[in-house]
Amino acid sequence: MKIPFFQVDAFSNKAFGGNPAAICILNSWLDNDVLQKIAAENNLSETAFLVPVTPGNYELKWFTPTIEIDLCGHATLASAFVLFEYYDQDKTVLKFQTASGDLLVEKSAKLLSMNFPARPPTEANSPEILSEALGVEASYVLESRDLLAVFEDENTIQNMTPDFDKLKKIQSHFAVIVSAPGECSDFVSRFFAPNAGINEDPVTGSAHCTLIPYWAKRLNKNKLHAFQLSSRKGEIFCEYSGDRVRISGHSTLFAKGEIYI
Repeated sequence: MKIPFFQVDAFSNKAFGGNPAAICILNSWLDNDVLQKIAAENNLSETAFLVPVTPGNYELKWFTPTIEIDLCGHATLASAFVLFEYYDQDKTVLKFQTASGDLLVEKSAKLLSMNFPARPPTEANSPEILSEALGVEASYVLESRDLLAVFEDENTIQNMTPDFDKLKKIQSHFAVIVSAPGECSDFVSRFFAPNAGINEDPVTGSAHCTLIPYWAKRLNKNKLHAFQLSSRKGEIFCEYSGDRVRISGHSTLFAKGEIYI
């Protein structure tokens, strides 16, 4: 079997930036254990698998190298980029049927924009090991799917060197987001998910389902500009609209070919 394969750097307008995702176009679903093996072989933070339903409408699943996940932003953005470029050139909107419901991606002249569910964080008790694992104590901690640790300056986020073995002991949430006000943006963040096989994800769309509602409320503005401060760095344009968030960015093709199984 030959599977069309693409690797795309999402949330970047040039190669070697943003977050790389693998995109695999299927005619019909393979067993999940096969999908997981492909994702492990790709060894990227996420591999997206797509099955067409009707023109412009696809079923979509996401896998890390170790598990299937319920929501992934950068691999959705990368999937839409591939489809708009190679399969659905006449479309301006794509719909994806996913474990998190129907997701829409819209193409404009400059950006691709994802319409995702908002996941506003609520107050949480900080796990005792969190500050030790991060190497610095947060101003406060909130939770959604992930833990959100908030700090007060960008340098703290940039210079953080987590102990991933200690972060693995936090099993109550999928991942840990750290965030602070930005010096040249509204906010900055980083994302750690060692229990999902990803010590640090370079740019995380799904984390912004939590970050956008938080910063929109704190800054009293619904349109926001953000950077994720991994070594690859990514730029995210954000908008909050109640129960939904709009997450926009660039994407760049890095490679295309075929997988043989």
